[in-house]
Amino acid sequence: MHNDLLVGIALVTFLGIASQLIAWRVGIPSILLLLGIGIVSGPVTGVLDVNALLGDLLFPAVSLSVAIILFEGGLGLRIEDLKEDARVVWQLIIIGVPVTLLLTTGSAMIFLDLGFELALLLGAVLVVTGPTVIIPLLKQIRPEARVGHVLRWEGIVIDPVGATLAVLVFEEILVLSPQEGIAVFFITLARTLIIGGAGGWLAAQVMIFLYSRYIVPFSLQNPASLMFVIVAFTASNVLQAEAGLVTVTVMGFVMANQKRVDVRHIVEFKENLQILLISLLFILLAARLRPENLTSLGWGVIPFLIVMILVTRPLSVYLSTIGSGMSWQERLFIGWMAPRGIVAAAVSSIFAEELAQEGFTINDPELLVSYTFAVIITTVTLYSLTAGHVARALNLTEKFPQGVLIVGAQSWARKIAAELQNMGFRVIVADSNSSHIQAAQQQALETYYGNILSEIVLDDLDFGGVGRMLALTPNHEVNSLASLHFRNVFDKEEVYQLPASNDEAIAELLSGRELFDHHVTYNYLSTLFREGGKVSQLPVDDTDGVSRAIENGFTPLFVVTPQRQLKVWTAEETPEFNAGDTVVGVTQG
Repeated sequence: MHNDLLVGIALVTFLGIASQLIAWRVGIPSILLLLGIGIVSGPVTGVLDVNALLGDLLFPAVSLSVAIILFEGGLGLRIEDLKEDARVVWQLIIIGVPVTLLLTTGSAMIFLDLGFELALLLGAVLVVTGPTVIIPLLKQIRPEARVGHVLRWEGIVIDPVGATLAVLVFEEILVLSPQEGIAVFFITLARTLIIGGAGGWLAAQVMIFLYSRYIVPFSLQNPASLMFVIVAFTASNVLQAEAGLVTVTVMGFVMANQKRVDVRHIVEFKENLQILLISLLFILLAARLRPENLTSLGWGVIPFLIVMILVTRPLSVYLSTIGSGMSWQERLFIGWMAPRGIVAAAVSSIFAEELAQEGFTINDPELLVSYTFAVIITTVTLYSLTAGHVARALNLTEKFPQGVLIVGAQSWARKIAAELQNMGFRVIVADSNSSHIQAAQQQALETYYGNILSEIVLDDLDFGGVGRMLALTPNHEVNSLASLHFRNVFDKEEVYQLPASNDEAIAELLSGRELFDHHVTYNYLSTLFREGGKVSQLPVDDTDGVSRAIENGFTPLFVVTPQRQLKVWTAEETPEFNAGDTVVGVTQG
């Protein structure tokens, strides 16, 4: 028995992480592979028997995992990201959720032949849009900032809202009379909001107090944060079912927006843990499906999905964004992005189990799981394949973005960044040195302060209009690691770094493309600027003129075409340039 459990846990872990690795290598959403492998290992082959493996531990483990995922999501909710779009997000919740609930419930009754109770519960579960799917898609597509922020906030905030709504509907199903149902609804709603909100705020304040005074040492803050999440979630759930989901989201939100404690290390830890948890959860929940879950869908699921995708989501977004000032392109794209994720899968599985235990007989409760997974698989596949094309068609993202992320904000790097920005390109300078960042901000440059090698940066930065990375730090290893890090964001050929000095050799496979020329190292550029070098523009009249300038000490960096295309000068390849282009470089002092 002990060995069976050990083998089962090892198998789930292997399948989950292997799916993530393969998905990353192939360039497909990991959720698709996780669901596919889970279904194959469970209902198709029977290799993985989840109920026998975990038994009564399954759903408590699922609940705790979802709590950690929502806490991590809350840590990404920074108020400054929204600015004028806060109204849009709240309207997507206040207006969009009821519209989605009503239309999904009606569609489920008409096309899926579900009774009102189960159709209403399915509608409540499917109001969520999974941030664990949306956020990776946004990283890949890199739409304009406003659209990205709205979708990110909606996805994170709506998860606890949808889970809470599902709890309210579940309680309604179990009551005996309409009068009791109305009372139960409002009492449950009030208790959930009060206990969840107050519990989350209180837990966050305790964390801030302990961390800011180093009562909990820095080295223990990550495990302590995990402990606080689990304890606060459990305490809230004991007081009111599923209030814990509100609690952990509020905890994350409060921690993200306070100024007394640096939470970047906590975010990194939770992001890594989130990847593991999502991998395990999708494998377990998909493997738990029964063969009849896959064969009992019927043809009605097709019009149900069509209405959800082409009617319900666009209509809810349209009504929610009236008077928002958003363009029709922005509203249309938001209306096209509503993939469902892990929270929908987890909540549907938990409530189907509880309904079965309560003797619910109007419909088979397992249909709730079947249709939820059908929606997850369909929406993730559809939006993954089409979202990038839709964004480009609506001019919300560039097919070949010309902006630049510059890693390193020392004085001469800022001069290069300022010249490119003055020429109309979007430039972000990143550095972990606060004085460098402050100087860049004084020059009106867009900045990022923090560890560029952290996973946090992929969520923090808006990469809209940015298509390449230049690593210009004095540390060749950091430049190489940054190049590896951003190969997941930009095309491999658009990741660059300064050439190494003679004693800094690193394998070519572990580096970005060498910038400018083999001799143009960090030390070379530092000396050049220290001796009075200036960034200048050299209009191209003929190629011989550029050659003569280079012979006279001009160091070329970029070529800019009249069509505003930015070409990077590299050590192994001189970019093509013609009359009318401009070469940007450094002239000697």
